[in-house]
Formats: sequence, C-alpha cells, structure tokens
Amino acid sequence: MIYINGENLSLEEVHRIARKKEKVALADEARRKMEKSRKHIEKILGLDKPVYGVNTGFGALVKVRISEEQLEKLQRNIVLSHSAGVGKPLKKDIVRAMMLLRANSLAKGYSGVRPIVVEKLIEFLNNDIYPYVPEKGSVGASGDLAPLSHIAMSLIGEGYVIENGEKVKTIDVLRKKGLTPLKLKEKEGLSLLNGTQYMTSILSLVVHDSLNLLELSTKVAAASVDALFGTPKAYDIRLQEVRNHKGQKIISEILLEYLEGSQIRESHKNCQRVQDAYSIRAIPQVYGAVYDTLTYASKVIENEINASTDNPLVFVDEIISGGNFHGEPVALVADFLAIALTDLGNMIERRIDRLVNPLINEKLPPFLSSGMEGLNSGYMIWQYTAAALCNENKVLSHPASVDTIPTSAYQEDHVSMGATAARKLLNIFDNILSLVAIEAMLSKVALEFRRPLRSSSKIEDFYSKFNIELSGDRYFGDDFENIKEFLKSEILK
Repeated sequence: MIYINGENLSLEEVHRIARKKEKVALADEARRKMEKSRKHIEKILGLDKPVYGVNTGFGALVKVRISEEQLEKLQRNIVLSHSAGVGKPLKKDIVRAMMLLRANSLAKGYSGVRPIVVEKLIEFLNNDIYPYVPEKGSVGASGDLAPLSHIAMSLIGEGYVIENGEKVKTIDVLRKKGLTPLKLKEKEGLSLLNGTQYMTSILSLVVHDSLNLLELSTKVAAASVDALFGTPKAYDIRLQEVRNHKGQKIISEILLEYLEGSQIRESHKNCQRVQDAYSIRAIPQVYGAVYDTLTYASKVIENEINASTDNPLVFVDEIISGGNFHGEPVALVADFLAIALTDLGNMIERRIDRLVNPLINEKLPPFLSSGMEGLNSGYMIWQYTAAALCNENKVLSHPASVDTIPTSAYQEDHVSMGATAARKLLNIFDNILSLVAIEAMLSKVALEFRRPLRSSSKIEDFYSKFNIELSGDRYFGDDFENIKEFLKSEILK
C-alpha cells in the first residue's frame, strides 16, 4: 500500500501503481489538510464575493457570476463540456498515472476539494477502472483540460471506460462493481481538470523507462565495441574525471565493467590502430550527457508530481488565482529529453552501420551474412530501418514548446503545448528501444562470428538470453521482436 500526501511521491512509485497495480490510500495528514482547505471554500460561499472557479464562469467567462443554486451544476457542466479529446485512447498505464498524479496533487491540500474527490480517484485505481481518455486535445494550459476532463467524467458516472479492450459506458461498470458516482460540489469539477497530469504522467513513465534503457543500451554498446575490435582505453576513468560530468563517469564505469576480461580484446591489443571512431570512442561523452539530461528531468518531474497545479489555490487567509496549471516546466523538459534521446539514437545507428558495413569493420562478413556470399544479403536492411527510425526521431524532436496558440478568447494567450511534446517523446522512446534491439541483434551475430574468441563474462552472460541461428538469409524479424521484448521486460522490472 502506498499512501499519498502530495509531498513525496516518487517516479518508482508512479511506475509501481500505474503498471504493477499497487494499492493506494490517502494519508491521514493529507485528509486533515484537505478538510481544512475545504472549510475556506465553504466560508467564501457565504460572502458576496466573486472567486474564480467557485462562483464564476471559466476562462473568458470569468466575469459572469453564477447563482448559489447553480453552483453544483456549474461543476458538472465544466466536466462535460471540456471533455473534448479526440484520437486513439491513451494506454492504461498513462491513464492510471494521470489518476494517481491528480489525486496526489489534490491531496496536497491547496485546492479546496473534499477528501472524497481524492478517494474516488483512488477507488478507480484500486478497482482497476480504466477511463477512456482520447490522446489529443490538450495545449498544456490551463493544464491538460480535455484529457483530465475525460477522467473526471468517468468519476461522475458519465462518459466511457475501457473494459476487456472495449469502450463501455462508465455507469454500467460502476453498477456492476457496486460503486457510486461522485457528486461534485463547488470548485471540484474545475480542480479535477485544471492540472498538468497528462503530460507529467507520460514524462514520469518515460523518464523511469529511459534511465533503465540507457543502462541496457550501454551494455549493448559495450558488446558492439568488443565485436568491432574497439579499445576501452578511451573509457579510462582519468579522462572522465577531468571533464567534471557525472554521467560521463558513470557510463565509462559500466563500459569498463562489461569489457573486462574479454578474449576478443586481448586478441588485438597490440594492433596499429591508434583511435576508434567517435561512435565507439565518445560513448561516455554522448551517453553521459543523456544520463545527465535524464537526471535533470527526474528532478523536474518529481517536483511536478508533488505540486499543486490547480487554480485558484486556497491558502490560510486568501484564495489566489495564478498560473500553476501552466505546463511550461514539463514541456521544456519533454522537448529537451526528446532531443537527447534522438541524439542517442544517432550514435546507435552509426554503430549499427559499422557492424554491417564491409568497408569499415574488420574481419566480419559483409552485412554479417552467413552462407554463400552474394546469395545472402544478411542484415543489410536493418541499417536502413535504423536510418528510418533516426530520421523520424529527428522530425519528432522539433520542440513543441516553442509554439503557442491563444485560446479562450485571448484570456489564455500563451500555452505550453506540453502534451504534444510528451506524446512525441513517447514515439521517440519506442524508436530508441527498437534501435537498441537492432544493435543488440547485430552485435550478438558479430560476436558469434568472432568465435572461438569470447567476449567478457558479463557480455556473454547478457547475450546468452538471445538465441540467433546463423544459417543464411531468413526472416530476422522474430529475433528482433524477441530481443525487443526482453529489453522491455528488463525496463519494466
């Protein structure tokens, strides 16, 4: 059981709840803060004073006062009208992360909603109810309105959920499970949808996964270095220490650990080659920069998942309207990480080329083909595939956050486009995973061609999980898929 209080939720806990379905509960101290905050809202209702989101319209309609008897309908209306998403439904782990992060933000106690609102989100999580949330529609300010509205719509028994892969009415699922819809009170509809939890949920999961993938890709890079007769001299820790970047040192340590004791290395230790190509020699500098980018992204995202992103926010003596829903901090990080991962893929593709390119690799068959030369093309086209993936990543890495289109009659005249940045990042990550899988497949084949020499015990142990037959041309896609699935399983552990 993971207790949320709005203060210390971690990326690892988001992963465990979103994917492993760990149970969630509201911490007692958070409940007390929420109850105290709610009393301030109820107090303001007794005063003849306009407060945004409590007794006014929304966005450009902020100047319209709403009568007391219409306040609850106002909250229901905003949920229904703002559920304007289009496109494919979001994957379940993203939707679960969204519900968790919104619950955690409200649990911080500055939104003025009743504890039952957070408890309803938790109830959906613990009962494995999966709201139908279309992927497109958010501009990242005022928050991720459309995606979060689709979740809020399910909480009140409207809209749809996904059950057994089918889109079904929420109310039918709630009745079947013996659960009752949430009845919204003042400000609660607005608070459910006014936040950055769509873009942040994607970033939380991608950052978690990218840190694991980077470690795996470094191990695969080490195998390629060995198969290509590269030297680990460039990974000497003294070189890394005088550069002052933490990530560079960490990557070098992994490379040295995985290359230690290689027979292949010993076989060419006294060759005449002085330096390797950058895609071999500069792995610590490039992968290390990606590591440092991920470290920075982790800090920003852990700040955001424990932040109040509602508007207005309730303090002891005042209710203040502001812009905490603006997704710029997350949008910039999403674009930064997209650029970093894209360049990681660029270096991977260059080693993929070196593994199959007969003009530059040493004593390996052209295109790693087995059987009769010329009759067999080997793995030639996998470098084409890698090039296509890198090209797509370069297009996708164009920053979304540099764009803004005014919304709500110029009231919301600068937006973050963080949701677009996050969605692009998801595609880039999957392409990087494919690139690592291609490199792993090719380096495994290259190592087999180096027999009877063996690589290090760590590399041999890692690659013992992949069984690839060298028997001439055949369909290699199954080998690729098996390796990619193995990498996925390691990432999601």
